[in-house]
Amino acid sequence: MDRDIDALNDEMKAAGIRVFVGGLHPASSAKSLRRQPDGKVLITDGPYLKTAEHVGGFWVLEAANLEEALAWGRKAAVACRASVEVRPFH
Repeated sequence: MDRDIDALNDEMKAAGIRVFVGGLHPASSAKSLRRQPDGKVLITDGPYLKTAEHVGGFWVLEAANLEEALAWGRKAAVACRASVEVRPFH
């Protein structure tokens, strides 16, 4: 899988669409910060949402349109062997 993701990153760079890419440590390493009613912020160990799935990393791409973004998303789903979400970026 790592080899496939590296190849996809190289393909994205060659196509000139990759703006940023980042892998994330496991969700178990997260710290969650929640504002309390008194205005203080409580910091707890673990992810913000309790879920069986988590984000392992992300790409920011400069695609011409949604169809192009989805085409790259398909390649990412194959390389990562996992579900991929495509969203516009503000």
